[in-house]
Amino acid sequence: MAAVLAAAKAVFAESGVDAPVREIAARAGVGLGTIYRHFPQRSDLVSAVFRQEVDACADAAAVLAAEHGPGEALARWLQRYTSFIATKRGLSSALHSGDPAFDALPAYFAEHLGPALAALLDAAEAAGEIRGDITPEDLLRAVANLCLPAHEDETGHAQRMVGLLIDGLRYRAGSARTGGG
Repeated sequence: MAAVLAAAKAVFAESGVDAPVREIAARAGVGLGTIYRHFPQRSDLVSAVFRQEVDACADAAAVLAAEHGPGEALARWLQRYTSFIATKRGLSSALHSGDPAFDALPAYFAEHLGPALAALLDAAEAAGEIRGDITPEDLLRAVANLCLPAHEDETGHAQRMVGLLIDGLRYRAGSARTGGG
């Protein structure tokens, strides 16, 4: 099913979640029956793609923490999260459609990405590399807001804006988490 999810992710990013399932099947190299057997409703496929992307983004936090110092791991993860938000745009209309099939996804997002980011924030703060007055929820929201489409080169623009946000996290590094900024 990895090929189907990868194809669906790409097609959703290019054409939106209403793209023909035939296009996903062709890109994945499977028949329509295979897709419908595993994902009887379009919402099942959309949810599966979203969950896979959330899991991959959350898992990247531990990998980056093992490979880099705390501040660098945080910066790289925030850029990874920026890419996640950019690819999620193809899913956005479905996720905010009011369809009850998607009701559990915001909680899934928070339960997986919040702790991943919290661990990175705590490590970077303990190392004195970032300020201590930001919560994971605030930072997730700030990055998502910076990723709102505004230019043709949306992902490049968002990456640059998140770079500025990361620089801001480094300003007054070492201040108490409950202290002011």
